[in-house]
Amino acid sequence: MNYEEKYMYRCLQLATYGVGHVAPNPMVGAVLVHNDCIIGEGFHHRFGESHAEPNAIYAVKDESLLKESTLYVNLEPCSHYGKTPPCANLIVDKGIPRVVIGTLDPNPKVSGKGIEILRNAGIEVIIGVLEDACNKLNKRFFIWQKEKRPYVLLKWAQTSDGFIDKIRTNAETPPLQISDNITKQLTHKVRSENQAIMVSTNTVFLDNPSLTVRNWPGKNPIRIILDRTSRIPLNYTIFDQAVKTLVFTENPHENSDKINYIILRFDETMLQNMLKIIASQGIHSILVEGGSSLLNSFIRSGLWDEARTEVSDIMIEKGVPAPSLGVAAENCLRINKHLYFTYLNKNKKFYHE
Repeated sequence: MNYEEKYMYRCLQLATYGVGHVAPNPMVGAVLVHNDCIIGEGFHHRFGESHAEPNAIYAVKDESLLKESTLYVNLEPCSHYGKTPPCANLIVDKGIPRVVIGTLDPNPKVSGKGIEILRNAGIEVIIGVLEDACNKLNKRFFIWQKEKRPYVLLKWAQTSDGFIDKIRTNAETPPLQISDNITKQLTHKVRSENQAIMVSTNTVFLDNPSLTVRNWPGKNPIRIILDRTSRIPLNYTIFDQAVKTLVFTENPHENSDKINYIILRFDETMLQNMLKIIASQGIHSILVEGGSSLLNSFIRSGLWDEARTEVSDIMIEKGVPAPSLGVAAENCLRINKHLYFTYLNKNKKFYHE
């Protein structure tokens, strides 16, 4: 590991502390180094609050050292006024002579403009240190900015013989318990890392889920429900006003404080149109948890980026078949007697605007 990579790794580590709190902003960490010694560091804590760069700069006790220091940051400093002032201007004002950047910001309001401000001020700028790792960290933000749609993560648990549940026709029959306590906790961790969670009518009818984060610290995701004819009773948990909820339907009820009905035609372009609407609401990532029909719809359309599947050691011989991705797993993690596979869609068929 070289000198530049060492401090960029620290930026990435700091950036992850903002997971689940900064969306739809990217996760960013910053480190100030003077004579191979870290004198200040910071990260973006929460959406709407100060960015990583000012947090690192104002953490420096002796401000005179800034004029002899290097700033490391995993994403290009912003160049526009949003909820906070431009970070690039602050770097110039503080006289920092050298900036090392992991990757460019795909936001068209920034996208090279931050670097231009720095270089026009005579600051030495290095770009592309650990670029792949920096891009991977903010994959959700990058997809949202570049393709104008949310990052789509599919998730389900299945038995070793390929079923996700027993065949059930009503809510009186309890669901098949595939996950154990540890993998349930992992599911809630993934929920906390995504801005929204999506299920369809049958899942709500059969399970009456809350779709919240309980076994992990973090924010509850926005609930997104597909309910074509608005069949879900209004006394179900998803309508408890505890979490912002979007209901896509052809037969809307009246909106309330946290329940927003969105009219959508359930035709062959439904998923594409829905993703556009979701992206326009500032949502950069969706965790799709079911049911089987919804998951298969995303798979058939190619409208997914990543999938995580848990495979237990139990067998039931008959039930609801698990979806099939038709691609090789990128990696596999063993958790007790469960296998946890991660898949990436490398042949996406998403629209581009």
